[in-house]
Amino acid sequence: MHSPSRRLLATVALSTVVAVVGTACSSGAGSTDAKDADSGTYTIWDPYPQFAKGSAWTKLLDKCGTQAGVKIQRTGFDTSDLANKTLLAAQQGNSPDVLIVDNPVVSTLAEAGVLTTTDDNKLDTSDVDPNLLAAGQSGGKTYGTPIGANTLALYYNKEVLKDAGVDVSSVKDWKSLTAALAKVKKAGKKGITFSAIGTEEGSFQFLPWFWGAGAELTELDSAQAVSALSLWQDWLKQGYAPNSVINNTQTTSWQEFAGGDYAFAENGTWQLAGAEKAGFEYGVLPIPGSEGGNAAAPTGGEFVTLPVQDDTGRYTTSQKLATCLTSTQNLYDTDTTLSYVAPTSEVQSKQVAANPALKPWVGAVKSAKGRTSGDLGTKYPKISEQLWKAVQSALSGAKSPKDALTSAQAAAE
Repeated sequence: MHSPSRRLLATVALSTVVAVVGTACSSGAGSTDAKDADSGTYTIWDPYPQFAKGSAWTKLLDKCGTQAGVKIQRTGFDTSDLANKTLLAAQQGNSPDVLIVDNPVVSTLAEAGVLTTTDDNKLDTSDVDPNLLAAGQSGGKTYGTPIGANTLALYYNKEVLKDAGVDVSSVKDWKSLTAALAKVKKAGKKGITFSAIGTEEGSFQFLPWFWGAGAELTELDSAQAVSALSLWQDWLKQGYAPNSVINNTQTTSWQEFAGGDYAFAENGTWQLAGAEKAGFEYGVLPIPGSEGGNAAAPTGGEFVTLPVQDDTGRYTTSQKLATCLTSTQNLYDTDTTLSYVAPTSEVQSKQVAANPALKPWVGAVKSAKGRTSGDLGTKYPKISEQLWKAVQSALSGAKSPKDALTSAQAAAE
């Protein structure tokens, strides 16, 4: 039911949505067609406007509709636009039947009362990797199932490392990575590039180092957090990373790496096609933790969710549609199209068998975690903003890492 409190929550939630989306997303526009009066038509909203009618994606939607005995009315939105449109539709009692939405937004929509739980809608999530499912959990409830995940790792230029005498298998932790950067600089090449811009992209790229140090988002000023920010600051001071990282988006950072002079670049699965076109041999390495092992990188990617409907009789068919979209074969096809790693071990194995280059990405996704995991939910955007401000302060030299993170923690509280 559409209670006044839910409408109020949805209105308040509008302000938190924009901050947590768009770290690895495409853009485009869509129409806001209302649900067809004919109950045989089901609406699906997604953040893939790049896929027009007749694409493999829209054909899959139609196929799932045919199997469920209904017609599909699909609209593709820009990612940030989709979240806002969803909240407005919920206020008007006109939510889509199936909503595919960026994973950090799930907890915001859930807390606004917009989404049904898997207990209510009977979506089976038993095969999904728990660390990926956590991004869609809030208050002990699960609000959908991931359609796929992307995350961050280190791309490396094989020729630059060879010329500098660096064996990439020696890079296992922060100390050995920094030693590799020193060798690269000595050989006259450039070390590492990343995005430290003062937006969610900056937080997204800092999180693997933050988490890789053992820091937690509830304690931004811990000794572990300070060590992560000190690592980045030291790289700039030593000339291992360029000052441009302060303004770099993930796209401009990638363009620096694609120039061919950098040994390493922190970037995501979505750059795989670009890596193939770069004109040099590259490899991929999961981001190392401070003392070794794979650091947890943040997950990007979307969840298939079922919004609350006044007509609860629609849930049965909506569940069939969502189950079809996330079946093993359809996940494989969809995640291949989106350059995503699948959320289940079975499909991940199929992906690696078909494309061995995905193996390090599967490893990175296995270690990844959601930005809103641990019941952070709608607290995450505020924490993230203070985190990227601290990164900017430290890298610009305005504050020491410790002072920057102390200020960040105070503001986040």
